Amino acid sequence: MFDSLTERLGEVFEGLKRRGALSEADVNAALRKVRVALLEADVALPVVKTFIDGVRGRAIGTEVLRSVSPAQMVIKVVHDHLIEVLGPETANLEFHAAPPVAVMIVGLQGSGKTTTTAKIGSWLTGREKKKVLMASLDTQRPAAQEQLKVLGEQASVATLPIVPGQMPEDIAKRAMNAARLQGCDIVLLDTAGRLHVDEALMAEVVGIREATEPAEVLLVADSLTGQDAINVAEQFKERVRITGIVLTRVDGDGRGGAALSMRAATGCPIKLLGTGEALDALEVFHPDRIASRILGMGDVVGLVERAAETVEQEDAAKLEEKMRKGTFDLDDLAQQLRQIGRMGGMDGIMGMLPSVGKIKKQMADAQMDEGLLKRQEAIIQSMTPKERRNAKLLNASRKRRVAIGSGTSVQDVNRLLKQFKQMSSMMKKVSKMGKRGLMHHGLPSLPMR
Repeated sequence: MFDSLTERLGEVFEGLKRRGALSEADVNAALRKVRVALLEADVALPVVKTFIDGVRGRAIGTEVLRSVSPAQMVIKVVHDHLIEVLGPETANLEFHAAPPVAVMIVGLQGSGKTTTTAKIGSWLTGREKKKVLMASLDTQRPAAQEQLKVLGEQASVATLPIVPGQMPEDIAKRAMNAARLQGCDIVLLDTAGRLHVDEALMAEVVGIREATEPAEVLLVADSLTGQDAINVAEQFKERVRITGIVLTRVDGDGRGGAALSMRAATGCPIKLLGTGEALDALEVFHPDRIASRILGMGDVVGLVERAAETVEQEDAAKLEEKMRKGTFDLDDLAQQLRQIGRMGGMDGIMGMLPSVGKIKKQMADAQMDEGLLKRQEAIIQSMTPKERRNAKLLNASRKRRVAIGSGTSVQDVNRLLKQFKQMSSMMKKVSKMGKRGLMHHGLPSLPMR
């Protein structure tokens, strides 16, 4: 998300840094480029105009022009204003009501409402330790109710039994009654969508809202919607009184204009981001961290939190012990490759590190993508347990067998073994230096194809 905007803004600010002291003309020229970058990122024109006017009012003045590092000051002004546009602070889901608390999920058809409902259910159950009941009120789309039932089974979240022929408002009332009887904390109501905003859709969701009095009404919006996102958000805000926004498919959107447009147009906070297809691919929206990522400053805090959620402490302790003893083997390497995948892959990790634009370009030029990690894991899985424990057993004939079994080449196998040898050598050096050794050594780069 925001990749193209980050790249364009990075070019603008690099140009400012090379100028040293800035004149008012320099700032104006830079802001014209920022304006173009925002428009190309699909940010709505009224939002762009307001944003640029706000930044200009702060950037052009004695505070900036007399600064020791005026370019850095301009970047700070843009950063602070981005936070204001995205939301001054993180907005959490609000459940200040007697349980069961209703949460309505609304939006257009195809925006990802049903999948998002299951993600939120999984998130509330796993992280917040809430007892959740999900109910599909979508009687329009074929198999919509069955889809939520299947997703609920996958996420281990209860779903309301399907009764054919019931109207959406009646299903909502039945869900609330069932939740009271079952002692549920939260009821997620997955409403029907349409291909476009129409009166029938609005009347239906308004009726459900009046019947259930939800604590939250979340608008699920596809981040790829672009300029039309602002129209959708405004109409739902006016008729349904949405309380928050969930942006989906942010992993597939390099522009990110919808986030800036929808928050600015409705005044409703973006609360969650859908970052992938998996049921655990859901993140809290932190405006300050997103602003930093847009400006290429990274999100190291978010990366640490993601690692803490995905790393098993027991596995981490075992790996530390192996590193200390210098007995790191190919099974351990495969475990680290899987760990990278759980953390969002190389793209996900690199996107949260500061100032990595050039490195990402080098990775792309070297064809180092998610496929490389999968090929490496496939190579390791094609080895026998003895070979994974002792790489020295891999002679020429064994390498050919491994290459055939993994669908790769002998050269790929050799590159992986060379990398493993470098890592093993480094591990031994670290083990001799004690726990502080790792602080002074970096892991060798992954082999590039």
